Amino acid sequence: MTAHVHATVTTTAEWARLGRRAQLLAAASVGYNVVEAVIAIAAGLVAGSVALLGFGLDSVVEVSSGLVVLWLFRHPVPESRERAAQRLMAVSFLALAAYVSVESVRALLGGHEPDASPVGIALAAVSLVVMPFLSWAQRRTGRALGSGAVVADSTQTLLCTYLSAVLLLGLVLNAALGWHWADPVAGLVIAGVALKEGRDAWRGESCCAPAATGHGDLVATGCGCGSGCACG
Repeated sequence: MTAHVHATVTTTAEWARLGRRAQLLAAASVGYNVVEAVIAIAAGLVAGSVALLGFGLDSVVEVSSGLVVLWLFRHPVPESRERAAQRLMAVSFLALAAYVSVESVRALLGGHEPDASPVGIALAAVSLVVMPFLSWAQRRTGRALGSGAVVADSTQTLLCTYLSAVLLLGLVLNAALGWHWADPVAGLVIAGVALKEGRDAWRGESCCAPAATGHGDLVATGCGCGSGCACG
């Protein structure tokens, strides 16, 4: 996750405002992904689609990611939970990478041919529109806060966008041309990206939290969520 260097928050009032925004975005992500998971898993079971089932379980991972952010900001000093939150986020990335890899390989080797799913196609199309805006808002807020956990959550949402595109392409190609192998191949690429993001989050390579002064204010460090930023 390469980014330009951003100045961090300078006042506790600004920190609180951005913290509330991060929680609202996390809550919106949790709510949307709960609905998405229910629809995708149900449609996947009906159509016998591994891709749709995988997409639904990815939505479950998205829910856990949003809950981690809400847990982070429920603490009076969120910075104290930042490292643990990043580790929890990393585990969700790695779990997603493992699941998508296994299911993609199984679909390729098994030659399973799912039925066409108009509901799945519609769901993937809607997610492809909604998720990029949500990810952008989360990433912008996380960078301003200097929060690696919030930025990792935005990347999780962005991965959901990629999976939506993969799912849509796979479902359309399967319905139109019978190319059942298309989405598991792309799923392996997504798994590789998720693996990298999980590794980076575990190492704490996303962001640095802004430092606090003795007067309860936050000082501008000139660092934040950017390349070359080292967390103390």
